[in-house]
Amino acid sequence: MTDRPIAQPLHRQLRDLIMARIDSGEWSPGTYLPPETRLADDYGVAVGTLRKALLDLAAEGVVQRRQGKGTVVASHDSDVVLFRFFNLRAPDGKMLRPESRVLARARVATDIADAQDLGLQPGADVIRITRVRDLGGAPILYEHILLDAVRFGMLETQPQVLPNTMYQLYQNEMNATVHRAREALRAVRAEGACARELGLADGTPVLQVRRIALDYSSAPVELRISWVNTESLYYEALV
Repeated sequence: MTDRPIAQPLHRQLRDLIMARIDSGEWSPGTYLPPETRLADDYGVAVGTLRKALLDLAAEGVVQRRQGKGTVVASHDSDVVLFRFFNLRAPDGKMLRPESRVLARARVATDIADAQDLGLQPGADVIRITRVRDLGGAPILYEHILLDAVRFGMLETQPQVLPNTMYQLYQNEMNATVHRAREALRAVRAEGACARELGLADGTPVLQVRRIALDYSSAPVELRISWVNTESLYYEALV
């Protein structure tokens, strides 16, 4: 029997307990949770209270409620990742679907700022993936993806072809689900490889997006630094 939550409001405490079991991997992405009546009995709560907890988790994108089937732990697919985490839009507001080109993969030491964002000690090894994202054959974004080498070391060489949406790979192959992200934006000047890969002159203004991807327990999964040519697109955030 699972310990009954005692804090108030009850459905929020219940939501936290279910989230912890999902975070631990007890219920992996794509797995259906036990029937509501069984879960309610396990926790010693009314079915209505359990449903409120599941609705909270559904609103956060952690689970999906499927009529006649039950509640399933949400899994990433390409469309989900683009809809939730890619905030660049065309001038008419349409969602963009860029393709990625990997330029390099390397094991490098972190600096102080990157280590702090990833929850690592300065100088710790990370896997750095450098790539360009193209739209209609034209480069729109240059980026560095930084990952803890202890947890994601295989990505230095495998798989040989990296997918367009990395979050799906993390979830399916490494039991690391990106639940939300924190972003910081600023205007900078394109220089060196960034300017070259984007086809811009050195010093051209670009948008830098520094994104920390977080898991269910708010622990860092990935640090992604992107330099965006916003000449024909813009950044959109829902608030």
